[in-house]
Amino acid sequence: MYLEIVSPEATLFSGDVTSIAVPGVNGEFEMLTNHAPIVSLLKAGHVKIYGDITLEEEVEDKFSKGDDKGTWLAINSGTLEMKDNKVIVLAD
Repeated sequence: MYLEIVSPEATLFSGDVTSIAVPGVNGEFEMLTNHAPIVSLLKAGHVKIYGDITLEEEVEDKFSKGDDKGTWLAINSGTLEMKDNKVIVLAD
């Protein structure tokens, strides 16, 4: 599936991923390829990205390696939309 993470300053990530876990307002949830369409508000926590990903040098410092072999991005809040195997995260 394709993931795009956008902040007010820049596009932080765009590329193919295996799965993504996000801190939804009703609890963390994970999406895989062919997940049902969804729109959700996000709360403070980590967006966890799984797969063989490459980060751009200018945003690499915003991400960290998680303890579960994922790549994590800390957010304060945001919105997520998934449709047709494309996930867009608007993160703050």
